[in-house]
Amino acid sequence: MRNVTVTDEIWTRLLDIGSRRRPMAPPDDAAMALYGPIASAAGSFVLAQVGQSLDGRIATPTGDARDISGPDGIAHLHRCRALVEAVVIGVETVRLDNPRLSVRAVAGPCPARVVIDCRADLSGEEGLFHDGGAPVIVIQSRDAPRQSCPGAEIIRLDCHENGIDPQDILDALAAHGLNRILVEGGARTIARFIDAGLVDHLHVAVAPLIIGSGPSGLSLPPIDRLTAAYRPQTDVYCLGSDILFDCRLKTAASNRQSQKVRVADHA
Repeated sequence: MRNVTVTDEIWTRLLDIGSRRRPMAPPDDAAMALYGPIASAAGSFVLAQVGQSLDGRIATPTGDARDISGPDGIAHLHRCRALVEAVVIGVETVRLDNPRLSVRAVAGPCPARVVIDCRADLSGEEGLFHDGGAPVIVIQSRDAPRQSCPGAEIIRLDCHENGIDPQDILDALAAHGLNRILVEGGARTIARFIDAGLVDHLHVAVAPLIIGSGPSGLSLPPIDRLTAAYRPQTDVYCLGSDILFDCRLKTAASNRQSQKVRVADHA
């Protein structure tokens, strides 16, 4: 486990790398090893982030998700926001948490805010449409009713049996010049990007509390055998108040598919 210390000098370097004012050099400490791949990513890069308790919960059964992450876990999340170009959430996260999705715990730019609202369920009264923050993009199905979302750009995409294809969402955002993406919630939204094999890194920040019940941080399709499980290469970092698992998922997804094929052939 590596201890992460982000000094002002290191954070300035990372912001400069993210804005292409400075090239990425080989990481010389834990902070650069953790955040450098996000800041320096060229082309499409997808980071998913989960903040959870020791028993894998992200909220109580009534939906209270405040203060699960400690102060260092929150600072980490805000660093990730500052280093990407867009942060993506599902409509239920907007309903339950009314998030601002801004960068407040650290210095840095706020990313564009993207809400996946397939059926156009948002009323337009939600806070992020009226807070004067970063631009908002709402992703809707082409078949959804026209719904006013004040100040937001609406992107309408084809909706399939399981919803809008995550790859179509990434392609639409790339067409807007948004390539470094943070998928922040909720569990089903993150799971759809993971299951589609589109997540480069998954960050799981674990805080030292036990909730005992409530929704879990990830909700992937069930598997029958552990041979079908993701086994990502993972680095572990101590943020201070939270422990972070940095999982490289694209390699794990490839190995997982290969393992499935081998098992099927053997059978």
